[in-house]
Amino acid sequence: MSGYSKLSFVQAINAALHQAMELDDGVHVYGIGADGKSGIFGTTSGLVERFGAKRVFDTPIAEGGLTALAAGAANSGLRPVLVHQRLDFMLYSMDQIANWIAPWRFMSGGQAKMPITIRAIVGKGWGQGPQHTKSLHTWFAHLPGLQVVLPGSPAEAKGLLLSSIMSNDPTIFIEGRGLYTMEEEVPDEPYFIRLGEPLIRRRGSDVTVVTFGSMIPPTLSAANDLAQSGVSAEVIDLRCLTPLDLQPILKSVKNTGRLVVVEPGWRMFGAGAEIIASVVETVGQLRSRPRRVAWPQSAVPTSQKLEEEFYPAKRDVVQACLDSIADNGAIPNLDPQ
Repeated sequence: MSGYSKLSFVQAINAALHQAMELDDGVHVYGIGADGKSGIFGTTSGLVERFGAKRVFDTPIAEGGLTALAAGAANSGLRPVLVHQRLDFMLYSMDQIANWIAPWRFMSGGQAKMPITIRAIVGKGWGQGPQHTKSLHTWFAHLPGLQVVLPGSPAEAKGLLLSSIMSNDPTIFIEGRGLYTMEEEVPDEPYFIRLGEPLIRRRGSDVTVVTFGSMIPPTLSAANDLAQSGVSAEVIDLRCLTPLDLQPILKSVKNTGRLVVVEPGWRMFGAGAEIIASVVETVGQLRSRPRRVAWPQSAVPTSQKLEEEFYPAKRDVVQACLDSIADNGAIPNLDPQ
């Protein structure tokens, strides 16, 4: 039986890469600094020593060319893992992603595969500013043919990354930099999490809270605070934006009659709007109006003081749930911290 080790998010990503490369000789990892001492925040550390420079290598600053290289490698039977230290840098490769990689299976009549995994890191903290913090998951989820994965904890990161790498479809794997120090027990052996299957992280009966990625920890913490006042929040981790099985969400909302969506990105035209629309189209009348907790419609400030005000926190999730409950009666006695 497999054992468990307490790993950080970084260590879980690193373990998944090691095991994927052991399972399949076609897996190779590259990106700016992939073979360096820092190993892209530690996520690629030890790979070049274990697997050699032909399978783990540094690259020039040429995002479009690197993405085209991945497409060619995947089309020839390999499983490339391309790493961007910031998701923002992926914008230089949108032609390859949108016009070639995403529609490739469709354009080939289903005959061709495109097993590419593009790891993209979303910065937060240290005054990253507007050019190193963009959370563009909805951009990629809008494109047919792409899988968009956003893990919210170390154990999820390892299983979802292994599944992404071994998938035959292109995957955008988005990592919240703020999660990198998070630790939890992670299985030692390789394991796979089915892409598109949400995880119910906490059972509840009063309000359904849907979230994903870097907003998992504050949302679970908010649910704990709500429970102390008698509010039972069911927390659902989407794990993926595409593919996505909506049934667990619909079942939960039918039970609670209330919905709050917490998104690690901008509010307008976001994943939260899509989830709410899908639920309302199917479930119909709810007990209260749906709520969204998301970024304000502004570029991310560089000042760390302003940054603290910009990003949604536990208190915002708590308040959204309280507002949802208030629509149907008395507000529980809870002062969000």
